[in-house]
Order: sequence, then C-alpha cells, then structure tokens
Amino acid sequence: VQLQASGGGLVQAGGSLRLSCVTSAHTFSRYIIGWFRQAPGKERVFVGSINRSGSTTLYNDSVKGRFTVSRDNAKNTVYLQMNSLKPEDTAVYYCAAAFDRAFLDDIYVEYDYYGQGTLVTVSS
Repeated sequence: VQLQASGGGLVQAGGSLRLSCVTSAHTFSRYIIGWFRQAPGKERVFVGSINRSGSTTLYNDSVKGRFTVSRDNAKNTVYLQMNSLKPEDTAVYYCAAAFDRAFLDDIYVEYDYYGQGTLVTVSS
C-alpha cells in the first residue's frame, strides 16, 4: 500500500491549508488513517486519525477545534483541514494507514504503512 501526502506550503499565521493523503489500497475503507507531524529537532507526534467509515475521529489536544480529519472512501483519500494555523504548527506532516483496526490509534509505530511527508510552514 502506498500513501501520498500533499498540500503543504507556506501560510501566514491564522491561515488555512488542506492536506490530502491518497492511497493505493484496494480496500481503502478497511484502513484507519492517521496524521502525524514532526517539527525540526523534535519527535514525531500524533495529530489526528479517522476510523474506517469516517464516523469517528481522534485529535491531539493541541489541534482540537482547529484541525479536522475527513475521508472520501470513493476517492481513496483522507484530508486534514487545518485552520487558524500557528507558527508552532510548522512541521513535516505524514499520513499513515493501519489495516482492519477496530479502534483509532495515536501511536505511529503501530501503523502498517506510511507516506512521505509534506512540509507545512506557518509564518508569524
């Protein structure tokens, strides 16, 4: 399974960006998808995740109310809508997929497949 994240870029504080994660999975609806980020010199951290149907999401407290994860199973795509961006949101953002999990997961190493990152830079 391949994952391709895109949509990163440079944005001013308070602005918005939408990241996309497209997968090659033939049974995309059986995967939970997570978003993670890694700022320069820091560890990779959980951002948000979405269950297989899209009915349930989980977020890191630092992005609650500002970021929204959604999915379109017909397009094999998961989105990360980021609003009210802050300079501390600057990071490389990664998507990851986990097959047939009943529960959402916020631990990167527990996922099965990983995409390359997309850089988000928020200027002050």
